[in-house]
Amino acid sequence: MAVAPARLALSGISKRYPGVVANQDVALEVAPGEIHAVLGENGAGKSTLMKIIYGALQPDAGELRWNGEPLRLRGPEQARALGIAMVFQHFSLFESLSVLENVWLAHPERTQQSVLSDLRQRAADYGLPLDPDRPVHALSVGERQRVELLRALLGRPSLLILDEPTSVLSPQAAAQLFVMLRQLARVGCSILYISHKLDEIRALCDSCSVLRKGRVVARITPGEHSRQSLSRLMIGHDPRDVVRTARAPGAQVLAVHGLSLPPSEAFGVALHDLSLRVHAGEIVGIAGVSGNGQSQLMAALSGEDRRAPRGSVRLFGQDIAAQGPRARRALGLRFVPEERLGRGAVPALSLAHNSLLTRDVGVGRAGWLDLGALRTFTERLIRQFHVAAPSAAVRASALSGGNLQKLLVGRELDAAPNLLLVSQPTWGVDVGAAADIRAALLALRDAGSALLVVSEELEELWLLCDRLHVMAGGRLSPDLPMEQASVERIGTYMSGLWPGAGEEPARA
Repeated sequence: MAVAPARLALSGISKRYPGVVANQDVALEVAPGEIHAVLGENGAGKSTLMKIIYGALQPDAGELRWNGEPLRLRGPEQARALGIAMVFQHFSLFESLSVLENVWLAHPERTQQSVLSDLRQRAADYGLPLDPDRPVHALSVGERQRVELLRALLGRPSLLILDEPTSVLSPQAAAQLFVMLRQLARVGCSILYISHKLDEIRALCDSCSVLRKGRVVARITPGEHSRQSLSRLMIGHDPRDVVRTARAPGAQVLAVHGLSLPPSEAFGVALHDLSLRVHAGEIVGIAGVSGNGQSQLMAALSGEDRRAPRGSVRLFGQDIAAQGPRARRALGLRFVPEERLGRGAVPALSLAHNSLLTRDVGVGRAGWLDLGALRTFTERLIRQFHVAAPSAAVRASALSGGNLQKLLVGRELDAAPNLLLVSQPTWGVDVGAAADIRAALLALRDAGSALLVVSEELEELWLLCDRLHVMAGGRLSPDLPMEQASVERIGTYMSGLWPGAGEEPARA
């Protein structure tokens, strides 16, 4: 009996950039209906390889075969015509257009009404709720990821490439996604799955290729390996242990009381009478499904949104509700946003010049800039936080998502803040780097700083936090000491059902 050819087969794929070998002699095969993981630390070459498969990049050497036939992709349009769909970690959406318009652009052969009907049906089927009329710039990162997923699924792909698909999904939404992926695999869709969440790979994937420094170092069945052995294969050693020790909090640093805000063009969810406090020497976490007001809250606290009522946001007792980001930074408040490219960094600028966004390194009294001092500072951050970048001169857009995240977190940690606001601290970061970032956040807490962490990874919040709130529908639950928190309780709170929530449950 003849054996069917692989849906996709790569051999000898290599891709080089000045000073960097992204892929070296890579071989990989994916059969029809197979869920194949691609595992590797940040900068291992995973995203470059996926872009080659999608036609967004051309390899320097090697061959692609599609259903046994040689394939040379001229671009993503040809890939989509073959049935290859990709959901990027860094989203490829037009921010000024609506959800529906972004999806329709990927399917121009169809009427807008048929796309709308299909979009609503698939959103309901897969538990990925979205308002088709919302502009993309008003969506949270998690909601944008839903747009990317649904846009890819509307094409009914033969090969679906997913780059960190659950990084900003709740555990419930991730479980729904896995059900959907298994359904797709059963009807013959091949799936290439990139994730740093090792338990996901062990539970979901049939096979796995491990990349290290651009080369395939192992081909394994992930279910036959422990988390520890997968970590060692990926990064070459065991990740550091992250341990939170009990300690008494100090003086109150941040106080939020009665914070209410109507929706705006940039933020589509209203905030309703929020109150919270953060003390020196503690980490307070905020859990919740993306799009329930977390971005609006962080904008109000960081100074990006200055519409907060007078007295509703206080730092060391001082009313900062009307102050902008620069004034808040002068008081010791630092912020790591969830959107790395666009808010945290300017894609077209060098890493050195991106340091200037929140730090005055190399700026003299007369306003002149010492480029040498700026480069030296950025090179130190690159070394200290193990960022895979050839130099401080490289553009931010050239870094993998995880490496850029390490640099942005390092930029703010290096300022020794009194209060650090962090949104999705380890989104898209490999297990080794995630452990390093979490250890650094705990070290800052133990040094006496106050931290407020927004994360959709419950495991991360359990590791880091002393107390926890949940956001749902623009409302904030009462705080929970971590010894009183449970997955079941947090899940109930995510539906807006907590003591004193009122008659009208919040939207999850």
